[in-house]
Amino acid sequence: MNAPTSLIEQSRFNMVEQQIRPANVLDPLVLDTLLKLPRERFVPARYQNLAFSDLEIPLEVNGIDTHETMLAPKTEARLAQDLQLKPDDSALEIGTGSGYQAALLSQLCSQVVSVEIDTHIAAFATENLQREKITNVKVEIGDGRAGWGSAEYNAILVTGSLPNIPDSLKYQLTIGGRLVAIVGQAPVMTAVRITRSSAASFETESLFETCIKPLRGTTVSHFKF
Repeated sequence: MNAPTSLIEQSRFNMVEQQIRPANVLDPLVLDTLLKLPRERFVPARYQNLAFSDLEIPLEVNGIDTHETMLAPKTEARLAQDLQLKPDDSALEIGTGSGYQAALLSQLCSQVVSVEIDTHIAAFATENLQREKITNVKVEIGDGRAGWGSAEYNAILVTGSLPNIPDSLKYQLTIGGRLVAIVGQAPVMTAVRITRSSAASFETESLFETCIKPLRGTTVSHFKF
């Protein structure tokens, strides 16, 4: 591994070594991609100085607070690793955000379709991806929480939490395909991987505990004890 040659590269290196590796992200392809992909160019201008920080960054687009955030770097990395992507895989992402997660996936598979419900965020992500000349991500606008279109995918990633995973989303997996999502309600959420083992059979694994914002459009219970 070459030594970092600038402050930005040093910060990116530190992010990988101090945040992401300790989060049990050890796949060399994922780590190599994280070191090459310019996360700072996907962060809203106002928060550039936080690009490599261990926190969720507000998605402010053209001065508009979208009330959405970029996931913390270690969460983005762990989700990418847990999809177990292969170079010829097709992936569906629900919740585009800044476009960084899709960009990360795009370096690990052949094609990414990313669905974003917020038109301002979709435009921001598209601009970021085009600027970085990432051509194998297609951003589409709509509500993908129950699935998207009729195509099947080798991998599906949901970037906001869900109270449960709709069957319609699971059935968009190919046989052997993997779906990774964060399930539950704050403060208790678990990242899970669902593998479609046959036409009508699915296997579920619990991966790690975390807590992120709900996927836009998802109904959340506000009952409090």
